[in-house]
Amino acid sequence: MSRQPGSEHCPEGHPVRNQVQLITYADRLGGDLSRLRALLEGPLAGWFGGVHLLPFFDPIDGADAGFDPIDHRRVDPRLGTWQDVERLGEHTTVMADLIVNHVSSGSPQFRDFLAHGDDSAFAELFLTLDRVFPDGATEQQLTRLYRPRPGLPLTPVQLADRSRRIVWTTFTSDQVDIDVCSAAGVAYLDSILDRFAEHNIEVVRLDAVGYAIKTPGTSSFMTEDTFAFIDELTARAHARGLEILVEVHSYWKRQLEIARRVDYVYDFALPPLVLHALYTGNAERLRRWLSIRPHNAVTVLDTHDGIGVMDVGPDTADAHRLGLLEATEIDDLVEGIHESSHGASRLATGAAASNVDLYQVNCTYFDAVGADPDAYLLARLLQVWLPGIPQVYYVGLLAGHNDVELLHATGVGRDINRHRYTDDELERALARPVVRRLGALLTLRNTHPAFQGEWTLLDEGRDAGVLAMRWAADGEVAALHADLRRRSYRLTLTVDGEERTVTDLSELPTTDDGDAHG
Repeated sequence: MSRQPGSEHCPEGHPVRNQVQLITYADRLGGDLSRLRALLEGPLAGWFGGVHLLPFFDPIDGADAGFDPIDHRRVDPRLGTWQDVERLGEHTTVMADLIVNHVSSGSPQFRDFLAHGDDSAFAELFLTLDRVFPDGATEQQLTRLYRPRPGLPLTPVQLADRSRRIVWTTFTSDQVDIDVCSAAGVAYLDSILDRFAEHNIEVVRLDAVGYAIKTPGTSSFMTEDTFAFIDELTARAHARGLEILVEVHSYWKRQLEIARRVDYVYDFALPPLVLHALYTGNAERLRRWLSIRPHNAVTVLDTHDGIGVMDVGPDTADAHRLGLLEATEIDDLVEGIHESSHGASRLATGAAASNVDLYQVNCTYFDAVGADPDAYLLARLLQVWLPGIPQVYYVGLLAGHNDVELLHATGVGRDINRHRYTDDELERALARPVVRRLGALLTLRNTHPAFQGEWTLLDEGRDAGVLAMRWAADGEVAALHADLRRRSYRLTLTVDGEERTVTDLSELPTTDDGDAHG
């Protein structure tokens, strides 16, 4: 199977499958690992060639929905075992998170550090203020640090002997930063990579890696030292036959630089730009991005986090470096999401809810397009037609609405897009026409041979409201004509060597209808 352009960094003989991937929590879709596998092999068969398992480590219900592991090398027993992960990997490509930057303050390692201080066997695993600034930190040095959330990334803690230390806590006080450059930090991360490689995990997502290296006098975010660390960690993963996806929300030009140096990077600019095009009926901003975006991308519209804003905005370090959208356009975009969601996203975003990044709007993508099935499917068509590996979030797969009840119960903004589906809810969702049409689209993307060929962004007379693109390989064609103004589309597909036009995804040819996909 051919690789996407730009993925020349991938370890030889071990490419990501060029098919759609599902992003999901095992407990929120299916309930546990074995039932998730049954879904993928049953009702969702043919829709996905891979699955990104969001944190399934012990515990899954900490302060940050599993992104604060107490034991990163243990599967939460409520979900299953490593053998369940291994069995899942026998049938599909599995991606897992390496939570690079931090562990839970409840981990046995950190508890041992609190009990014994510098005499702890794990003392060098945790990053303290004096380790980064041995001569003390100035106000200028601290205020220069790049922050995803308000406040400084520092938390004072009291040890058993009543002495006090200041530890780095980039995200919350419950997530203590690791000294990834120490011998203990290297051994800790390598032990997780080993566990992944032993149990059929093929792709590793580096969570929050942009914050992992603290360099005095810099922003300590995606610096040259960070890149050097990513290069080193990637080499260690490649030596184990693992691929790397780097997760970074950043200025768009920095994303282009990151893409040149890694296996895969998220296209986080795509979700807001597609919304902007749908809201305005003007695709020019999106067209510009499509002409320059990296092709070794994982394309998303929604994830377990919010809809990124900074990914299309100006450089936070230099406002003269312009964004993909202007400031007024970003303001209109955010207000558009709030209006389309009838104010639900406003409840879950910014200072309105805890544990929320400043650069994200929390809302399901279906509600962000006003729960309009035509607009939603048009957005998905644009996503899967682009070069890269498409990922679809489980709530988005089911065209889910904002879970305001869960938001009110937890006070966590991102929970509005992290619904827990019961078996009955799942069955009803899978029967909805919008979901069935989306499933047909995903099957087409996985099976039509044109998507293994070359991609072209077409001119189409430069109508500002129209985007057209085409895949072609050995006489096979898959072309998309998307009218953002009318929220309509036209597909041109080869079926048995002849071209067929499709204007409704329910009309897509299946294997019982001429075997359009070879």
